[in-house]
Amino acid sequence: MSEADIGTECGLFEVRKIGDEYFSFFEQCKNPKACTILLRGASKDVLQEVERNLNDAMNVARNIYKDPRIVYGGGCIEMALATFLRNKSQTVQGQMAFPYKAVASALEVIPRTLAQNCGADTIRVMTELRADHSSPSTGQSGCTRCIDGEKGVLAQADEMNLIEPLVVKESTIKTAMEAACMLLRIDDIVSGVTSEELENYLAGK
Repeated sequence: MSEADIGTECGLFEVRKIGDEYFSFFEQCKNPKACTILLRGASKDVLQEVERNLNDAMNVARNIYKDPRIVYGGGCIEMALATFLRNKSQTVQGQMAFPYKAVASALEVIPRTLAQNCGADTIRVMTELRADHSSPSTGQSGCTRCIDGEKGVLAQADEMNLIEPLVVKESTIKTAMEAACMLLRIDDIVSGVTSEELENYLAGK
C-alpha cells in the first residue's frame, strides 16, 4: 500500500470504541465533502425514532437549500388561499365558479383539523380565522393569522415563527389536484365480478 492508495488529505485518523463496537474516525480533512452522523439510543425503538426525526430535519434543510422560499404555517397559507379563491369565484360567471369554491373548502380542512386536534371550538375558531383573512383589522395583517396548535386559539404566524417550505406546499397541492383529476376521469368501476355473475347472484336472492 502506498500514499496513492490511501490519500493524504486526512489530518487525523483514529479507531475509537463506542459501547461494544469500534468505529474509524477520519477528522481534520482538507476540503471535506461528506460526513457521518452517529446516532445512539437506549433502545431500538428510541433509536429508530431519533433516526426518523433526523431524516425529517435533513429533508427540510435540503428543501430550503433547493428553494429558500417559505410560507407561514398553522393553517395560515391554506386559509389565505381559500379566501383568495372564494373572492375569485365571485368574479366568474356560471358553473365555473363551483370549482373555485370546492377547492377553497378543501383547503380549509387543514386549519380545521388543527383546531380539532388541539380541542378547540372548531366552528368558532374557523369563523374568526375566516373573518380575519377576509377583512384584516387595522395594524394586523390577516394573511399572518393562524391557529396555535397548543392553545387552540388564533395567533400571529410571524410572531410564533411558524414557517414551512414553499416546495412542500406546492407538492401537496399538486398531488391533491392530480388525485382529484384522476378520480374525475374514471368512467367505470373495475370489479372482479362479471355482470352475468352479478345478475345470477341477484336472481338467486
